[in-house]
Formats: sequence, structure tokens, C-alpha cells
Amino acid sequence: MTPFGRTLCAMITPFTPAGALDLEGAGRLADRLVTRGCDGLVLSGTTGESPTTTDAEKAALITAVREAVGTRATIVAGVGTPDTAHTVTLAREAERAGADGLLVVAPYYSRPPQDAIEAHFLRVADSTGLPLALYDIPARTGTRVEPGTLLRLAEHPRIVAVKDCSYDFLAAQKLMSRTDLAYYAGCDEHNLALYAVGGAGCVSTVANVVPEHVRAVLDAFDAGETARAAHLQQRMTPLIEAVMSNGLPGTVTAKALLTTLGLPAGPLRPPLMPADRLTTEGLRALYEDLTGVG
Repeated sequence: MTPFGRTLCAMITPFTPAGALDLEGAGRLADRLVTRGCDGLVLSGTTGESPTTTDAEKAALITAVREAVGTRATIVAGVGTPDTAHTVTLAREAERAGADGLLVVAPYYSRPPQDAIEAHFLRVADSTGLPLALYDIPARTGTRVEPGTLLRLAEHPRIVAVKDCSYDFLAAQKLMSRTDLAYYAGCDEHNLALYAVGGAGCVSTVANVVPEHVRAVLDAFDAGETARAAHLQQRMTPLIEAVMSNGLPGTVTAKALLTTLGLPAGPLRPPLMPADRLTTEGLRALYEDLTGVG
């Protein structure tokens, strides 16, 4: 089951040089991502700098991207906050703006217990008619969505997917075998591995810059070319590591590389700061090595 598509990009949010929301740039970037292989876009996730965009900007971004891609791709709106009431408000605004689904992260910072996390997700699921993907990323939220909690939440008709950044591969496999939840790899290094054991696809940050390469891995696996799929995934590993595991948020590294390619990105909003020159040059060199573009 792939309720939101198979190759999803956790899209960055472009800003103008002055730091305002760049809706024209967002439309151009979204069109490029879909044309080159993404069948879903996740807007206003962490990679989309959701902590520093306003509610109105989030809604406007959905509208602009929908106009750019039409029905060629699903739009999943990140609406998670540490405040249940605010999350519900964002969910309803995303539905009105034209989103196809919602990405809801576990409430962060306050570290609620599991029964409170469950109640939070259920309240959001009951607030709109849109399907939900739950986002489990304890390294950022400080709280795991425990497997038992996910088992219970899977009974809700609108809770249909998980974006998995738990780094608990065994738990993911067990939950896939016991529920109908569609599991999406939220860590690019796990894209092929999770897909190979029954995952629905990926929500990729690296797809901001090489969407066709991210899709090619899953295409090869679907074609039965498993050795080729593994080779393609391995070829991307240096770039994945540089974008995701060099001590900087993926938002920073993705925007740095997009800027060198002349694609919509723009500055970061504080507290994030741009990558330095050496980091950016290293990213560009790895991109050129992967794509053959100099």
C-alpha cells in the first residue's frame, strides 16, 4: 500500500534573498521534483523549516505547490507541533489549502507519555477527513512512538502510514507484518533496505537535488534488478552521508547544494545558518561525481 506515492521528497521551503516566502520558486522547484521522478511532496516538514514559517505561509505554500504540480503528485502537509490545539488548526488549514494528507510528528520537547502521544494523534486524526502519516523521530522529539502505541493507532481508519526515523529496523518489520500501516523510510540510507522488506517507499531529503536517482533505486528493485538497486543505492551513499550526516541539518546542506545548481532555495531562517564554503564545495563535488554533471 502506497497511500501517498512511493518516492516522496521532503521539500525545502524556498525564500527570497530578503527572507520572504518564495512562492514562485516553490512552484518551480516542485515542478522539477515531480518531472524528475517524485510522486509525492512533503511540505513544511523539518526540512521545510516548519519551526520558522508562519501558519499563513504554510497554507500559501500548499496552494502554490498544488497549482504547480496539479494532480501529478500527492501533497502531504507537515502539521506537527508540540501543541495539540495548534496541530489541529494547522491540519484543518492544510485540508482547506488542498493537501492530500498530513504528516504529524510526535509532540516534542514536553516528552509526553505514550497515552498522551496516542491521544494527541487521535485528536488530529479526528479533526479532518485527510489520511495521516505519523512521524517517529525520537532523536529530534525526545520521545519514541512505541510499537504498542503504533499498533493501537493503526486501528484508526485515517492513520495509514509511518515516516520512520526510529532506527529500529526490527520494530518496523514487526509492525508492517501486524498492521496495514504503510512504512516510509525517513532516513535516506534506509530507503532500499526498508523497501526491500515491504516498505511503501521513502520521504527523502536527498531527493531535493537528485530525485531521479532516488527513484531509480526503487524502480530497479521493482523490476527485479536487485543487484542494480543495491549498486545505485551504494553510489548515492557518499552524497547521502554528506547531506544528512556531516553535523548539519539536511535543510542546510540541501539548500547549499540547490543554490550552487541555480535552483530555488534562498537563505535559511535563523537559528539555522548557511553551510560554509568548504562544505558547499564538497557537496557540489559529490553531486558531480554521482551525476556526471560538471
